[in-house]
Amino acid sequence: MEPALPTLLSLAEVEALARRVHSGQTDKAGRPYAEHLAAVATGVRERGGSDEQIAAAWLHDAVEDGALSEEWLAGAALSEAVKAMILAVTKRAGEPVEEYTARILATPGALLVKEADLAHNADPDRLAVLDAPTRERLTAKYARVRTLLGLSSEP
Repeated sequence: MEPALPTLLSLAEVEALARRVHSGQTDKAGRPYAEHLAAVATGVRERGGSDEQIAAAWLHDAVEDGALSEEWLAGAALSEAVKAMILAVTKRAGEPVEEYTARILATPGALLVKEADLAHNADPDRLAVLDAPTRERLTAKYARVRTLLGLSSEP
């Protein structure tokens, strides 16, 4: 008899996990961080993303923000594709943006997750509450990443 395949986390379980590990965190505008995660997951869904891409969207910042470790992710009840997408969109300290975007482009499914992330990050309503220098810096940063990813300059 072959061993049973491990049961993967459902989308509802992934969402609950993401909300739990990011609880108490806020975004640059002071909003609960879970709002950003929900917006990115919704953006992936609206762009026709798969359940794996939606799961990656819920957890796209978990490793980067230190909410979950790479070791935890390696053993998590997630598909290898979801794990790869999460790691692809995880920015590493001191990493050149060109390497970061090349990794996203080389990982199946990751581009859609990053596209939805950038779209929410560049939302004019979110940016409007930031001070002008921060708003201008982030707008330029997001535009550069979009260009390197081959996305239009508009979110």
